[in-house]
Amino acid sequence: MVTIAELIESLNITAMGVTVVFAVLTILALILYFVGWLERRITERETPAPVPVKVEETKVEEEKEIPPRDLAIITAAILAYTAEKASQLRPLPFKRKVSDAWRLYGIQTTMEEVEDFNYEIGKW
Repeated sequence: MVTIAELIESLNITAMGVTVVFAVLTILALILYFVGWLERRITERETPAPVPVKVEETKVEEEKEIPPRDLAIITAAILAYTAEKASQLRPLPFKRKVSDAWRLYGIQTTMEEVEDFNYEIGKW
């Protein structure tokens, strides 16, 4: 029977173990966070400051929109091409050969049992 003192001691050990585990995990998380912060600081120092560039006004050509009629023709051509490719693909028929492994294993174990039985009787 478990006494109250043993129960309290086991609960104390459990609480201490959980506390130690979470303390170690917290320390590891802080170390990893610090390493990430340090790496970001080092990479920021290594990158040179961007040189200011004078922005000159340039005429930006707007993208010409494709007329709806041309867009419809292009879409129809793509769909016709993919439909033709899909019709050319056909699944390859194949027949799976049933594995003989289980049948051979059954025969082998049967032969071993007969051999063991004959050996035990003394027919060898």
